[in-house]
Amino acid sequence: MRSLEELKNQKSVDVLLINPGSLHAVYQQLANDFSAIEPPSLAGLFATYLRNKGLTVDILDAPPFGLSPEQVADITVEHYKPTLVAVVVYGFQPSASTQNMPAAGKICAEIKARSPKTAIMMTGTHPAALPERTLREEKVDFVCSGEGPETIYLAAKNLLEGTPKLENIPSLYFWKGENVCATPAGVLMDDLDTEMPGVAWDLLPMDRYRCHNWHAFEDIHNRKPYVSMHTSLGCPFKCSFCCINAPFGKPSYRMWSPAAVAKEIDLLHTKYGVRNIKFVDEMFVLNKEHVMGLCDLLIERDYNLNIWAYARVDTVRDEFLDKLKRAGFRWLALGIESGSKHVRDGVEKGRFGGEDILKTVRKIQAAGINIIGNYIFGLPDDTHESMQETLDLAIEANCEFANFYSAMAYPGSKLYTMAVEQGWALPDNWIGYSQHSFESFPLRTENLTNAEVLKFRDEAFVKYFTNPRYLNMVEEKFGPDVVANLHEMNKITLKRKIYSAAQ
Repeated sequence: MRSLEELKNQKSVDVLLINPGSLHAVYQQLANDFSAIEPPSLAGLFATYLRNKGLTVDILDAPPFGLSPEQVADITVEHYKPTLVAVVVYGFQPSASTQNMPAAGKICAEIKARSPKTAIMMTGTHPAALPERTLREEKVDFVCSGEGPETIYLAAKNLLEGTPKLENIPSLYFWKGENVCATPAGVLMDDLDTEMPGVAWDLLPMDRYRCHNWHAFEDIHNRKPYVSMHTSLGCPFKCSFCCINAPFGKPSYRMWSPAAVAKEIDLLHTKYGVRNIKFVDEMFVLNKEHVMGLCDLLIERDYNLNIWAYARVDTVRDEFLDKLKRAGFRWLALGIESGSKHVRDGVEKGRFGGEDILKTVRKIQAAGINIIGNYIFGLPDDTHESMQETLDLAIEANCEFANFYSAMAYPGSKLYTMAVEQGWALPDNWIGYSQHSFESFPLRTENLTNAEVLKFRDEAFVKYFTNPRYLNMVEEKFGPDVVANLHEMNKITLKRKIYSAAQ
């Protein structure tokens, strides 16, 4: 397992991939004991791609070590001396890239202050959504407006050869004198098994990652070891609040083969003892051959895994459930979003009603699989009454866990474009896009202020997790230690800047 001292003793590399972020800035006190500490799986995939192209590469993962931007810059400049720094700004939820921009920007500024000639690129969902703005505002030389790996490789190769021909590198924004130049978008990788065959786990501090508290409800004292990983990239759907496809240019969906994913899990299980796994895919439960093929391989292995993955109310087929359970899927996350069909229709979120939602929840639970229900307050057509409908539905569904979000116009989403065109107030700092941060600043609606939306969200969280029916269900399924864990979580009150500003 890699330690901080090992990182400081590394040799120089062609490319240093940096995972930025501050868990406490994003989650406040929830970061101490309840939120996950996630491995940067996309940076790990990029590292594998670059290695296979013949470059030397390493990953500097700041959050698990609690590294400040200044410390990251010191390690980068004094120990790694990379030809190219690539700051990989992805989130561990599909739309959570933007909240990592303050840390990413500060890291770039600190590196440039120490070593002005060090070449820096930003890549990820947020930079791809706003490439020119990112280039103008941050202390970087390049911004990748596309998928990432090929652009990073070609930029590093050009720098190493000493005769940069930046115009020939796809999906690249860069300065030419005082002008911003942009190259055409590159072609998306087609054969993921061959081009990015697995994460470079050996470059990560595997002993430092832990799953969310709820992910381990069946064994609450064993949240490590843990990984999050991809079995696919992109999403074919077009929900207006989501920015997942910003790096890909369009809705797309590409998969690793079931055999490749199973091979990755073999390594994780045998070498690192991993049992807790999150599939980061925006939509895992979708393609029948992919889902059933992987389940068959995992059932054969009988690793006793604890996997969670994303699904949709309208993609969960009865034929999936038994195999998912036997393969080790203990949790499915459902994007329910709103209790109002009118509000769901307004954000292009499926064509299903409240009865469909409850029916799907019950059949998943009947199969012995737990559910995380995801709900959003403050969508464009929301009123106080429709938000109450959403909370009422959440309480009736009584999922084993629930996430309550405020609507955010994430850069790269249709909602962001709409907000800019309509002149809606947006956060004045990128950390304001975090759901749990002090600066959190959700959208207002025609009927509700930003503060009213956030206040409803925060109160809904408390009402749900102190509901006797919910706590009784949890104690019956998971035992008193989990209820005690929830009581400790409920003692945390998130501080919100917007509340004092609204008074």
